Amino acid sequence: MFSGIIEEIGIVQNIQREGGNVHLSVSCSFINELKIDQSMAHNGVCLTVVDLQPKHYVVTAIDETLRKSNLGLLTVGSEVNLERSMKLDGRLDGHIVQGHVDQTARCMKVEPADGSWIYTFEYEPHPGMLTVEKGSITVNGVSLTVVNSKRGGFQVAIIPYTHEHTNFHTFKEGTIVNLEFDIIGKYVGQYMEALK
Repeated sequence: MFSGIIEEIGIVQNIQREGGNVHLSVSCSFINELKIDQSMAHNGVCLTVVDLQPKHYVVTAIDETLRKSNLGLLTVGSEVNLERSMKLDGRLDGHIVQGHVDQTARCMKVEPADGSWIYTFEYEPHPGMLTVEKGSITVNGVSLTVVNSKRGGFQVAIIPYTHEHTNFHTFKEGTIVNLEFDIIGKYVGQYMEALK
């Protein structure tokens, strides 16, 4: 379980392919605090730490994960949003995030907004995968508030802190991002589909 509040940007150091799996070696400042078998979100995707080295750790993404997320597009040097799992005694500063990416979206536009930025995203609409005005959405693991919600698209406003401390500063038109829709909305959507 995560909150969508990014701790740090990690850097991909190495990528190894093994059958349908991809092993990602990532560096970060808190590597000495990590443990084998620990869950950590990478661009919003929950992955398990499988190896620890002095300057990097390794996680493995399976074929299903690679098809539903942007992790298969990473290259050596890519910036990755990192978040360790929530502590039960901590504050929930974002919203409830599972680390289960639903699908990807494409960045359609990045507009300066007097010191901040407005990002426009489009995605393939599916039952239960929708946004609502002022609702929550997770983009590359970042908990955000939806503005200008429409079928198959939405916008988010990004403040300078988020722009600098996540990989949002690397987004441009055409960038593929990971989406995790709000879990309550997904349950309601599934329920409504079952009533049809």
